[in-house]
Amino acid sequence: MSIATTNPATGEVERTFDALAEKEIEERLERALEAFDRHRALPVAERATRMEAAAGILEAETDRIAALMTTEMGKTITAARAEARKCAKACRFYARHAEDFLADRPADAAAVDAQRAWTRYLPLGPVLAVMPWNFPLWQVIRFAAPALMAGNVGLLKHASNVPQTALFLEELFHRAGFADDAFQALLIGSDQVERVIRDPRVKGATLTGSEPAGRAVGAAAGAEIKPSVLELGGSDPFVVMPSADIAQAAEVAATSRCLNNGQSCISAKRFIVHADVHDDFERRFVERMRAQRVGDPMDESTDIGPLATERGRADVESQVADALGAGATALCGGERPGGPGWYYPPTVITGVTRGMRMFDEEVFGPVASLFRVSGIDEAIELANATDYGLGSNAWTRDPAERERFANELDAGQVFINGMVTSYPELPFGGVKHSGYGRELSAHGMHAFCNVKTIWAGA
Repeated sequence: MSIATTNPATGEVERTFDALAEKEIEERLERALEAFDRHRALPVAERATRMEAAAGILEAETDRIAALMTTEMGKTITAARAEARKCAKACRFYARHAEDFLADRPADAAAVDAQRAWTRYLPLGPVLAVMPWNFPLWQVIRFAAPALMAGNVGLLKHASNVPQTALFLEELFHRAGFADDAFQALLIGSDQVERVIRDPRVKGATLTGSEPAGRAVGAAAGAEIKPSVLELGGSDPFVVMPSADIAQAAEVAATSRCLNNGQSCISAKRFIVHADVHDDFERRFVERMRAQRVGDPMDESTDIGPLATERGRADVESQVADALGAGATALCGGERPGGPGWYYPPTVITGVTRGMRMFDEEVFGPVASLFRVSGIDEAIELANATDYGLGSNAWTRDPAERERFANELDAGQVFINGMVTSYPELPFGGVKHSGYGRELSAHGMHAFCNVKTIWAGA
């Protein structure tokens, strides 16, 4: 298995790494267990000082880490800088709220015949994080910040095409003052993940990635009776009703679909528009998709860089070709540009029907499916006609419609009149084949805690 930085803007391999040998994996796991004893003993306030230091490093070195992310996976330099700043914010959030999130929660002692009763949150130990390339810093920080603040230690198996970002993250927490080996990057192949999960020194696992990868990690963790959190794919609906601000909805729709070069699990992908406003939305949406500037991701004026991998672009091309071959129509885009790099243009497809791959599969590139519906019942039915349930968007000014979307869209998140995104303050995760468990907020911290009940009599 290749562990390498391959620049998606050129297709050239810039740096390669050897996977850890079995003996090295064994040494890393032993060091993680030893680090846990030291790290968990730190008062929360001291962990917070170190996490604040990590935030400071991210802020001071935003340009360096942004350039690294852009080189490794092709996101625009502007988006990469924003990602680094968002990570700093998350580090500060957990540094400043961990003490409250981890505080003992008193119970009604009299109701349970106790003199005193309470809940305490205690760390589990080393936790393995299997992380993807699309947000190579943010996906890790949103696990690492709450896990480290809770007293756990982290083991990172990052995507094999972002090894330098993985090593930066290990360096980040070391430089911030955390205990040696409290956070380690494991340069290993996917074939070695199960061995690490099943090791008794590893106490839990979290994965952000594909559905097949989630099934494998969830099965291995379940077989060992270890907790796991899975954030898998998404085919998010973006519903537009007649009362919506159509101009704003179309602008946000294009932004969402092209976010991170179209490679975001929570980007809107299926645009479900009421017939009364469909044509107006289509015109505005296609116009904005066409206006997106595709080019060198290091150029400040670029809106969309290359897809991260050659295989990823081939998958998108195959999905589009399947739809067009079965009678769908491309309103814009739909053809690979010439030249080096793994670029793909913003694309809008109409006429997608059941049986086409695009109807059932997540499209991980800047490709949108556009649907016309007659009313809210049809909109909700179509929005839920997917195995996924990560995020969802609904655009309406009608209070009754808002309530229906909030209750009836099968998703971990419903954003009304706004673009789905993630915040440290809000829980993040999905339902159905989009996974289980929650990251971020207090829920993300408690995911890998022993929620211990303590009962004390006289």
